[in-house]
Amino acid sequence: MSKNKSLMSENLKEEIAKELGVYDTVKQEGGWGNVSSKTCGNIVTKAIEIANRSVER
Repeated sequence: MSKNKSLMSENLKEEIAKELGVYDTVKQEGGWGNVSSKTCGNIVTKAIEIANRSVER
């Protein structure tokens, strides 16, 4: 898969980042490049939880 392809929409990433309290860092730094791997993992985990909830409905 290309490095520029994303499986998660920017809107979803931003909403989760806001929920986790890291959105300001993303905006101040101008992108996701300075977000830690741990935080990115937390964003993915949260996205999976959201997807699982939507499937259960």
